[in-house]
Amino acid sequence: MGNLLRVFLNYDPPSRNTDVFVDFENAQPTEEECIVWTMVNTVLQSAEDILDKLRNYTGASESIRNAISNPSSEDLQEVAWHDVIPLVSKLKLFYEFSLKLEKIVPDLLKELCSGDMTPTEHLENQQALFKQFAEILDFVLKFDDLKMTNPAIQNDFSYYRRTLSRRKMANEDDKEDQLEVSNEMANRMSLFYAHPTPMLKSLSDTTAKFVSQNKYLPVEQTTDCLSAMANLCRVMIENQEHFSRFKNQETKLFCLRVMVGVIILYDHVHPVGAFAKISGIDMKSTIKVLKEQKPPGSVDGLMNALRYTTKHLQDETTPKTIKSMLADN
Repeated sequence: MGNLLRVFLNYDPPSRNTDVFVDFENAQPTEEECIVWTMVNTVLQSAEDILDKLRNYTGASESIRNAISNPSSEDLQEVAWHDVIPLVSKLKLFYEFSLKLEKIVPDLLKELCSGDMTPTEHLENQQALFKQFAEILDFVLKFDDLKMTNPAIQNDFSYYRRTLSRRKMANEDDKEDQLEVSNEMANRMSLFYAHPTPMLKSLSDTTAKFVSQNKYLPVEQTTDCLSAMANLCRVMIENQEHFSRFKNQETKLFCLRVMVGVIILYDHVHPVGAFAKISGIDMKSTIKVLKEQKPPGSVDGLMNALRYTTKHLQDETTPKTIKSMLADN
């Protein structure tokens, strides 16, 4: 880590004003992008369905509460157990989707961060792949926001694990190979859902692993690409000429979410983080753009994501002005 820090402390990042227009609304893969794009698209086709299922996840709080309040009632125990099982199947589906993302993200990063082009050239020439990476970040932020505001997920899964252990000890007839979620799978899912932002944790770990495993690729090449993505999204909002080319209002919100998502990811994989003066990201301008959004409060979720899901905000290297701008007031 010490050597890596020295690299970055003596490193002059590229310009923070990446003035490129990426057509998030219409970008189509070139012939060179097609193989990776098709593979990633196969996974992303399920993303909206995953979010819909999570939005409609109501939990089994009432039946669990009844079962816990009446431990001697076998009927109520069975009702709660059978209510929880299909919900845990959904949680397994969400977890398995995170594993699919873990498989495709390194292939995307390999294309977007290779050393044969500058970060700006990558964004200019691989717009369809960048759009897909942006869609992954957009999904991650949406998923984690929904998860954090739904306590039933943790409650349901905790009840499932406790009840599973009790039924095994009682030698009840739940065979390991007949369960929708095996004990081994439940252990892995438990680690996943224990994190407040599980999809971000998964994406951060995957990106950090990509950086560490691809020794042929200078680490700053990856972080430069990430910072270029964040700065590009900001400039596309700031630059009226670029902004006027958006046909849909949702594209602006998409751009803002991707900007914040890339910053959070950068902050988790960069040794010094996104807030330090040597960072490749213009954080003052970024926060200013967010604060200028109307109506007031419309992007509070994104501001909170910067406050509470980043890693280095409270570091001594973070300028006081940045901390002040992000103060929760």
